[in-house]
Amino acid sequence: MPIHIRAEAADYAPAVLVPGDPRRAKYIAETFFDPGARLVNEERGELGFTGTYQGKPLSVQAAGMGCASAAIYYSELIQLGATRLIRVGTAGGLADGLRMADTIVAMSATADDQIVSQLCGGDAHSPTATYSLVEHAVQLSRASGARVHVGAIVSSAIFYDTRQGIMQRWKDRGHLAVEMEAAVLYTLGALHKIETLCMATISDLIASESEAERISDAELKQGVDKMMEVACQVAIG
Repeated sequence: MPIHIRAEAADYAPAVLVPGDPRRAKYIAETFFDPGARLVNEERGELGFTGTYQGKPLSVQAAGMGCASAAIYYSELIQLGATRLIRVGTAGGLADGLRMADTIVAMSATADDQIVSQLCGGDAHSPTATYSLVEHAVQLSRASGARVHVGAIVSSAIFYDTRQGIMQRWKDRGHLAVEMEAAVLYTLGALHKIETLCMATISDLIASESEAERISDAELKQGVDKMMEVACQVAIG
């Protein structure tokens, strides 16, 4: 039994949705899973649930914030037999043309966090999603009427980043958005030969290190719900 997920392999489905927030994990299980999902982990308050979606097994496990926390939960889910991990979260928008509640499907994730380098023994590495999941997520998102953007994002180690001009430099190099976990997810996926994907709802539009416009709670819920309907279908696909 892993240390931070106090469960057995049989408690989790092969496909697991991995939000950061335990309350979002609970909301996903109660709102999108078929009735009857069961709590399988509550160690340290990081809630995990297993049930079904459209009759197929599916789990959701909160993973906390940042690569350091997320790597623990991704690694332990892999130890428990997970073969497909889909991060569902929020991101700060960098690219022109993004709107609040748009969906991001991250093809790759630049690692602005030393954990990826440490996991790769100092070798250069490009954290990249599983293309079949990217393709499926984009097709379903467009079919649902969502505004979907596909490309590179940044996984930052620092939420309150004070480096002058860093957001603009990321934007200038073609990054769509910034979040904190996808790079380590994609790296662990490559190391352990499992399928990985990050989908994110735009919750902020970032102008600079000190200027950002925040989404309303109602807009965020609408955007996340639309993203989750797609993520659940991709997870069981």
